[in-house]
Amino acid sequence: MNNISVRRAQKEDCGQILELVKELAVYERAPEEVTVTLEHFTESGFGEQPVWWAFVAEEHNIIIGFALYYIRFSTWKGQRMYLEDFVVTEQARGKGVGKLLFDKIVEEAKEKKFNGIVWQVLEWNEPAINFYKKYNAKFDGEWVNCSVEV
Repeated sequence: MNNISVRRAQKEDCGQILELVKELAVYERAPEEVTVTLEHFTESGFGEQPVWWAFVAEEHNIIIGFALYYIRFSTWKGQRMYLEDFVVTEQARGKGVGKLLFDKIVEEAKEKKFNGIVWQVLEWNEPAINFYKKYNAKFDGEWVNCSVEV
């Protein structure tokens, strides 16, 4: 783990991050769902009005994980961090990379004075669920996810 560093994502990282997004989509059994272009992905994070921010974990100048978030507003709780994607490449799992990234996300949320962090996890993703349990995460079985394509 000595060769692993965590830093803020930079524009030049977008290609590698998007490759990890695609790896996650394969893991989540939905590779065809990734339709964002590299141009749109990059502009959304590093254009005039960024809508997402990220941290990357790097080993020997190769990105082996990332945590990407945006700001969500809750009328009940105020500003919260929404952790959109949290990925460690398969070859790097079990090395503590996830802990480094998640700890950085928690630190960022505290520094920005967000009122919490929210995210989703697939109900069959036991490794992720077990990881989040170490942080005393609350799992909500009451709400149903909804979306509309426009």
